[in-house]
Amino acid sequence: MRWTIKPKPQQDAIDQLANALKVDDLVAQLLLQRGISTYEAAKNFFRPELTHLHDRFLMKDMNIAVERIEEAIANNENILVYGDYDVDGTTSVALVSSYLLSYYPNVATYIPDRYTEGYGVSFKGVDFAEDNDFSLIIALDCGVKAIDKVAYAKEKGIDFIICHDHRPGNSLPDAVAVLDPKRDDCNYPYDELCGCGVGFKLIQALGSRQGETIEDLIPYLDLVATAIGADIVPMTGENRVLAYFGLRVINTNPRIGFKAIINQIKKSVLTITDVVFIIAPRINAAGRMEHGQHAVNLLTETNFTQAETFAAQIEKFNQDRRGLDKEITVEALKQILDNKEEERFTSVVYKDSWHKGVIGIVASRLTETYYRPTLVFTKSGDKLAASARSVKGFDVYNALQGCADCIEQFGGHKYAAGLTLLEEQFENFKAQFEKVVSETIDPKLLIPEISIDAQLDFKDISPKLMRILKQFAPFGPGNMTPTFMSENLIDTGYAKGVGEDGAHLKLAATQNGIGPIGGIGFNMGDKLPIVANKKPFSAVFSLDENEWQGNISLQMKLKDIQ
Repeated sequence: MRWTIKPKPQQDAIDQLANALKVDDLVAQLLLQRGISTYEAAKNFFRPELTHLHDRFLMKDMNIAVERIEEAIANNENILVYGDYDVDGTTSVALVSSYLLSYYPNVATYIPDRYTEGYGVSFKGVDFAEDNDFSLIIALDCGVKAIDKVAYAKEKGIDFIICHDHRPGNSLPDAVAVLDPKRDDCNYPYDELCGCGVGFKLIQALGSRQGETIEDLIPYLDLVATAIGADIVPMTGENRVLAYFGLRVINTNPRIGFKAIINQIKKSVLTITDVVFIIAPRINAAGRMEHGQHAVNLLTETNFTQAETFAAQIEKFNQDRRGLDKEITVEALKQILDNKEEERFTSVVYKDSWHKGVIGIVASRLTETYYRPTLVFTKSGDKLAASARSVKGFDVYNALQGCADCIEQFGGHKYAAGLTLLEEQFENFKAQFEKVVSETIDPKLLIPEISIDAQLDFKDISPKLMRILKQFAPFGPGNMTPTFMSENLIDTGYAKGVGEDGAHLKLAATQNGIGPIGGIGFNMGDKLPIVANKKPFSAVFSLDENEWQGNISLQMKLKDIQ
């Protein structure tokens, strides 16, 4: 691991903010590193308010979208709410469809099949709309590049409203309205909303025309918070406000579908991390293993008994997904070893029988193991399909562009992408991808980096500091959990490996006679010799609370030791 300490802000800026907020230097430093430099900005950060949300009509085409939906309702038209099969897409569809159905009955939902239709708007989906007399499609978390599909729909007399969060291409689809804060001609003040966030701005606009306030829409924020967490968008600005209040809904009065999931996992209070690693994978599993419509059915269900049935079904999908993910990861790692490719700059593996729904997860697992740009291929019809994952600081999308002559089709962004190619091109592609990456990547990027906010001495760790740090939540990109480094630590002599095969490291350390403070390092059991025999060591960690038999103590959640 590379340990990188963030630059410390100027001391006069730290002093000024610390005095204004009446906090110590460490808290002021953490805030400045997050771009918060004034009393007012800090107040908004620590005390989010729904009034901090921007006017939804500042978004380009919002008036047009609202008027077209109102026209459809006035004319008794059928409205199809269409979205992608991932978490952002299915939560978006559940959000907009359940809102519209609360006062208008002619609304249905459509999620494309991952295997027969692929990502985004499909010709099959448009044909479904025509066959079932839908004259308006509201596309969520997809559609901003679906120029041919929207034109195809228009020929059939079907209008599109698109709500998307990706940067458009050189031209926009010929839709009635395109709601996308990343449009160059859109002056909306915050452009990092996820697809479900854009959908929420749409129902906010619709609601305002009926005299509803933001308070009336709070029950929908559990869906928005889930999408924000799962889509890994920045936890800043509006996203932070929406996630903050959405988590409150999840923990106090979640929709029936969430309640059914939460009942299964037996956890009373959920953080955004729990949403990302517990709720989101279950929602995602429906589209990976069967069909995304199962997730929409769960998220829109109002009968608890029926929701429990749906949740049990989705839990089964998730278990199947985990089994496949584990099995394929083992096979893929063996393939790298068998091919003697451990020392390459890239990992590219392929087996025709691997399940397409989990190759993205497997690519992430391989990246965790070898930490280099990775592609996992499987057979998809008469072609090969792959999911790509990258390492921090390296643009895998650009690398794929350098191999474009071997690829049929590809899309994605800096850290994750998907592609298809002909089977006979696989070996050519594999060699070319290795060449492009080896010639363009900075070798230090192949060593995982831990970004450290500040050095922290044990004498400054206190329940008061922990109370303040908890108020930095919810965490996510742009507002990650504060990470600290402490040096000259000595284990008390009771460090040990815990869990299955001693996989995890448990210790208690002192620093200059202060402590002990406990620490837990997941999957760090192999580092036990570093702390053995009271040898001094340094640690990188976040602060956490450990509850045991009703007692709460502070502990280090270890990220690395050396």
